[in-house]
Amino acid sequence: MIIVIRLLFLICSMYACTISLIAQTRTVQVLEEGWAFKKGKSLDAFKIEFNDLKWEQVTVPHDWAIYGPFDKDIDKQNIAISQNNENVASEKTGRTGSLPFIGTAWYRNTFEVPSFETGQTVILLFEGVMSEPEVYLNGKKIGEWKYGYSYFYFDISNALKKGKNTLAVKASNPEFSSRWYPGAGIYRNVSLIVKNHESIDQWGTFITTPFISDTVARVNVKTQVTGENITLKTTIYDADKKWVATNSSTIQFGKSFNQNLKVEQPKLWSPETPYLYTVVSQVYVKDELKDELTTRFGIRDVKFTAENGFQLNGETTKFKGVCLHHDLGPLGTAINKAALRRQLTILKDMGANAIRSAHNMPSLEQLDLCDEMGFLFLAESFDEWKKPKVKNGYHRFFDDYAEKDIVNLVHATRNHPSIVMWSSGNEVPDQWGAEGVKRAKKLQDIFHREDPTRPVTVGMDQVKAVMESGFASLLDVPGLNYRVHLYEEAYEKFPQGMILGSETASTVSSRGIYKFPVVHEKEKQYPDLQSSSYDLEACSWSNLPDEDFVLQDDKDWVIGEFVWTGFDYLGEPTPYDNYWPSRSSYFGISDLAGLPKDRYYLYRSRWNKKEETLHILPHWNWEGREGEITPLFVYTNYDSAELFVNGKSKGIQKKNKDTPQQRYRLMWMDVKYEPGEVKVVAFNKEGKPVAEKEIKTAGKPDQLVLSPDRKIIKADGKDLSYVEVSVVDKNGIPCPIATNQLKFKVTGKGRYRAACNGDATSLEQFHLPTMKLFSGKLVVLVQSTIEPGKIELTVSGKDLKTAKVILNSKD
Repeated sequence: MIIVIRLLFLICSMYACTISLIAQTRTVQVLEEGWAFKKGKSLDAFKIEFNDLKWEQVTVPHDWAIYGPFDKDIDKQNIAISQNNENVASEKTGRTGSLPFIGTAWYRNTFEVPSFETGQTVILLFEGVMSEPEVYLNGKKIGEWKYGYSYFYFDISNALKKGKNTLAVKASNPEFSSRWYPGAGIYRNVSLIVKNHESIDQWGTFITTPFISDTVARVNVKTQVTGENITLKTTIYDADKKWVATNSSTIQFGKSFNQNLKVEQPKLWSPETPYLYTVVSQVYVKDELKDELTTRFGIRDVKFTAENGFQLNGETTKFKGVCLHHDLGPLGTAINKAALRRQLTILKDMGANAIRSAHNMPSLEQLDLCDEMGFLFLAESFDEWKKPKVKNGYHRFFDDYAEKDIVNLVHATRNHPSIVMWSSGNEVPDQWGAEGVKRAKKLQDIFHREDPTRPVTVGMDQVKAVMESGFASLLDVPGLNYRVHLYEEAYEKFPQGMILGSETASTVSSRGIYKFPVVHEKEKQYPDLQSSSYDLEACSWSNLPDEDFVLQDDKDWVIGEFVWTGFDYLGEPTPYDNYWPSRSSYFGISDLAGLPKDRYYLYRSRWNKKEETLHILPHWNWEGREGEITPLFVYTNYDSAELFVNGKSKGIQKKNKDTPQQRYRLMWMDVKYEPGEVKVVAFNKEGKPVAEKEIKTAGKPDQLVLSPDRKIIKADGKDLSYVEVSVVDKNGIPCPIATNQLKFKVTGKGRYRAACNGDATSLEQFHLPTMKLFSGKLVVLVQSTIEPGKIELTVSGKDLKTAKVILNSKD
């Protein structure tokens, strides 16, 4: 059993040089403000005396490429994509998002450390730099890293000066280095940690619970420390900050303390009840407190067995998960906790209980939120091993860095209760051959050495190859990417007695776009470069959601799935890799703006059993299709429903097992379009009407409607309100095909941050205060300043009534 640990950074929001004290023993200085930035090579930017006064002033986290513009020639590739079963090379545009992420840039920051004293230890921590960062302090190189997704740190105790210090960071993105938009620059936090010599090592705490019962849990805390004659006092507090248990020890095994504490009547962590305890670790020399570290953790029991599949706290649980790339749509890859919380809130409402970080190491903020909100987490490390997928990918660094990157991943995150499994790779070409088997074992052994409490998987797409080579058999949990037709054979040949759908579906759709005739097709393309939201289109190698649902529901040995993907992301515009201006994915259950597609409600109808789902598609504005067949689908958690068009019944449909689609959808395939009203009445198991929903044909767009996800945000300069903008006719009916050009203005104690409409072909830049509606909607992001007060967003458009909304930011 595993418990969770996390270094608690006290983040200063006003000034990068503000010092936060933890029991007056260590300081954590988050370097957010005061950065000078310039894209381009420079021979002298690392020097103290270098003049950066003309450089752009930015805050970190920062993604230099998200501001665009979009350009088809950026990272244009002539390649055959093996993951798409291509054998002949062709020109690809948009594969990495068509944003200017390629090249070198420099960041510089001057800071002071007034509390630094001789003999103290100073750690410079980077949580993510894209990519290949070289770090200089006071004119001297202190280190470098290669993997853009890795956390890393340097001990700069001997390089730091009292007073002003100059930090310079070089980040370089070569061409052909990614299969999706990777972002650019210092996109996660940078922190300076000052502590006494006698202190807890960086990521030096590891908490597990080897025994849990209804009445008691044994908490084991292993702590790595530096120093002599140390007493370590470890105290557990509950979620109400009440004392639970304490253990003091002077016995060390090398640098390690090994302590056991008893928690009576433990409250267990789960997606339904994400209860978090806190450990306070204190380092004393005699009676003097030298270091103190606060860590949240959760008590839960995890098991994977052939008999019961995945069990959490003794209950068999299936993963209802999604894969997430690390970009945040219009924000790019620059980490923002409000954006992450919004994503998880949307997924929670859908009924998802799990996240796979694909195909990279997750942000610490994302893991914190998953701990708090209740999501199981599959933490993935690499998309490449030794054999390349792209010319300048991770394979260049695999031999020198793979072990170091895994160690940092595990040590930095192993105590999050949300993480229940590691993934050492995704669809690596090394699945073929004996060398790949050896690499899989080596990586798995490293994970086991650093964390013996969690299993390891790999997302495998070459199922026949891994059956023959033994690659899949050595894994703790075999993960299959797609290949639903091979599940039965794989189950018979693999010894583990279970299969995880590590990547499933990859159904493609564009929000609010519907194509006719309505048929199940693969690799379907249209002149407008959109995909149909009837949710019947997939890629040559992928499938529809319903095919995975059948396996999840009927096979106990299928322990769950991670759908590709929870949200659209920048890059990989399959099935339009060869067509400009397509530059974002179509795989998302929600679009790039976070607006749910129809498919969202298909998953919700199956995953969220606590709430009613009753969703009709398509929209009912089809001028020119009068009298033509226009099928109507209903996604609902009810078993049957009756459909009415302008008051005339189109019959009752009941879910059945004749086909996967009929099992999970209600479909009226022969409805002919006539303007007016569509209504669906749902029935319970006794055949009684219990719910109804209607949609209507809209008239001409008349006025705008603004719906913020939050009206009160924090005045910290980072918090966001996502304001959904839609348009209605004079009767208040939503206009689902509106494409009006809109303008945005923010006044008061906030600022316009970005906008996004979810259109994978739009070339409008996110940060400019204007954008077209797509399928009648878009989202505006309003960001707080550090001053509390009223914020007003005004949205206007030609021939539309202007709309305003008042937000408030508070300390």
